[in-house]
Amino acid sequence: MKILIFGASGSGTTTLGKALAERLGYMHVDADDYYWKKTVPPFQEKIALSERNARLTSDFLSAANMIVSGSMVSWGDYWKTAFDLAIFLYLPQEIRMERLKKREAERYGDLLLTDQATIENSKAFLAWAKKYDDEGFDGRSLKIHRNWIKALKCPVLSLDGDLTLPERIQKVMTKMKKLADKPA
Repeated sequence: MKILIFGASGSGTTTLGKALAERLGYMHVDADDYYWKKTVPPFQEKIALSERNARLTSDFLSAANMIVSGSMVSWGDYWKTAFDLAIFLYLPQEIRMERLKKREAERYGDLLLTDQATIENSKAFLAWAKKYDDEGFDGRSLKIHRNWIKALKCPVLSLDGDLTLPERIQKVMTKMKKLADKPA
């Protein structure tokens, strides 16, 4: 089974992906690992679309069971039909932004206080992430994700609100069981 988990930054896609992969014995990959070159600090240089698609497609096709976490809206039409299940995570902006601020502090530590480039990059990232719920925002947004849900050719499980990780896992397991029990 191939599963996609997506939502806004800070919604918990990677956390859920890793936990589900561990529970199910599936391979887990994060779209960010294909989208961004490995740099210090991270998330500075994008990988070309053709290269990231080639790398992810190779890994994707080599695994019988895989969970991909991350938004793939702009990666091409292939991904609309590649998954057996998609999971959309939605959290209110206030919760997401608190999570992201905490993650930025953990990721960059004292550099958020002393390094001007890190400070500016973090501010820009947080400002971008905050726009997710804005109807007029053309970047990764709730509007774009809702349209993506309509375009996907697989069942979509939407998990709204600040559910615990065990609650999310249980809801996914229940959905997977229903899909497995569904006559072909």
